[in-house]
Amino acid sequence: MSNSNNATWTRRSFGGVALGLTAAGILAGRVEGAEQSKRPVRQKNMDLVADKRIDAGDLNVGYAELGPEDGSPVLLFHGWPYDINAFAEVAPLLAKRGHRVIVPHLRGYGSTRFLSEDTFRNGQQSALAVDAIKLMDALKIEKATVAGFDWGARTADIVAALWPERCRGLVSVSGYLIGNQAAGKAPLPPAAEFQWWYQFYFATDRGRDGYEKYTNDFAKLIWRLASPQWKFDDSTFERSAEAFANPDHVSIVVHNYRWRLGLTQGEKRFDEFETKLAVGPEIHVPTITMEGDANGAPHPDPKAYASKFKAKYEHRLAAGGIGHNLPQEAPEAFAKAVRDVDSWA
Repeated sequence: MSNSNNATWTRRSFGGVALGLTAAGILAGRVEGAEQSKRPVRQKNMDLVADKRIDAGDLNVGYAELGPEDGSPVLLFHGWPYDINAFAEVAPLLAKRGHRVIVPHLRGYGSTRFLSEDTFRNGQQSALAVDAIKLMDALKIEKATVAGFDWGARTADIVAALWPERCRGLVSVSGYLIGNQAAGKAPLPPAAEFQWWYQFYFATDRGRDGYEKYTNDFAKLIWRLASPQWKFDDSTFERSAEAFANPDHVSIVVHNYRWRLGLTQGEKRFDEFETKLAVGPEIHVPTITMEGDANGAPHPDPKAYASKFKAKYEHRLAAGGIGHNLPQEAPEAFAKAVRDVDSWA
């Protein structure tokens, strides 16, 4: 394995796992014997509508809710640049199996809004995880299975690591994504830095202005790079792109990536959480990690993070050209993972 591959994943994870991993485990690849799913061919114009709202922490959260109110709760977290429609097929599949499914727009997306104009528009990792806990509190959900990809996987990982008593189980695409600012400040070999071009773009005023001006063009480019075999149509993209019109979207996204590089600060009220996350905490809840066999975004080999999961654990590969947006590209496989891990609790 090359140093470039090692460094590439270190930037993605902020170094949380890198503290305890050797270079032998960082190359992205397949896992023998992992569960596989055939590449679905679907262009259904299925909308997942965030028709509910609730005050939770700093936010008035817009969310979709499906399934019986007394069902085993599941929270599904999307990533960037995506929205709740990444779970447009997953959520009904889970609801039909009796789960109470909650799919919130993250801060800076869709109908979610800050309650105060004075609240700092913070995109750091622990802020999003606290949002998740506050949402559970507001909905009076004591314990839930949490699942997600990209930013949503990191959020779910943190909830499971810092609040295991609130977590029945975890499904995380690309595994363990918790990290820290210190590792994000470290320079990487050029080939590795190249893969994170958009972080450098966002680090500049030109990049912020460019993202604000060309938000949808930018997001569509990321979709294509991260899922090179996903043949989504314009309507599929456009229904998700509506979520980027949120007035805080650009600020949250830019702060998230600048914070990762150590170019800007977060808030002191989250320092205690970031201190705990910086050491790469173990996760002690039942977990299934997943990966698509055609993920165009940098991602770790599952062997690199398997030791972080100390309860019942399994890794699954979704094969057949599945990219970064695994829930939307392989909804049956993702929904099955959620059902299975919930049954382990």
